[in-house]
Amino acid sequence: MPRSNPLRRTRRISKESFRLVPLGDSAVTVEFGDEIDPLINARVVTFANTVVDQRWKGILDVVATYRSVTIHFDALRWKSSTLATRLKKLPRPSSTGISSGGSLHSIPVLYGGEWGPDLTDLATFAGLTPTETILLHTSIRYRVYMLGFSPGFPYLGLVPERLAMPRLSTPRTKVPAGSVGIADRQTGIYPSSTPGGWRLIGRTPIPLYRKTDSNPFLLKPGELVQFHSIDRATFDRLAGEYERAND
Repeated sequence: MPRSNPLRRTRRISKESFRLVPLGDSAVTVEFGDEIDPLINARVVTFANTVVDQRWKGILDVVATYRSVTIHFDALRWKSSTLATRLKKLPRPSSTGISSGGSLHSIPVLYGGEWGPDLTDLATFAGLTPTETILLHTSIRYRVYMLGFSPGFPYLGLVPERLAMPRLSTPRTKVPAGSVGIADRQTGIYPSSTPGGWRLIGRTPIPLYRKTDSNPFLLKPGELVQFHSIDRATFDRLAGEYERAND
């Protein structure tokens, strides 16, 4: 996750303004706020798309986060000051007239057991039964605030406060692809097998990262996710269908 934690920031930026922050000689960050907020993130996503749509030569990457957009550029083609001037001339996304939610994805999850080894601990932390914990986790729609950590990993939020369990003090050396986890007020899905310290509560058979596709990421910033609980037989059937479809 990015070093700057919007859950702990206190400074404010006007709802209709942004702040430009140079990052060395080959990147600049455009900050829209200092907290996790769907409208701030909607402005971020809108502005990031606007920058991409310019198709400026020498722009290497445009990265949207919770509250900011970082533009990486070829230092042989651009100066930070020139890019800053261009960015300031782009339409500024307003907090009014912007939808805080995009396309809705329904994600099936097999909760608990070997697929969600931390579900019982999370339930104890929340003062709920495992079944009540699943019902609470699946009861709301989560916004895709950003992708990061590993290709296609979606940072989703915000989880209900009583489920906001801190991440593990010692990360696991290997988390299976499709694992659904919680870390504080965030929930997320591991697109590939990686180390990780999130509390694992279930697993989805839906592949989030397809490296051979022209558009490899299932989820995009600004979209919405709602989880729903499935049984083992449904998990196996869906996993088999996706495996056959990608043979």
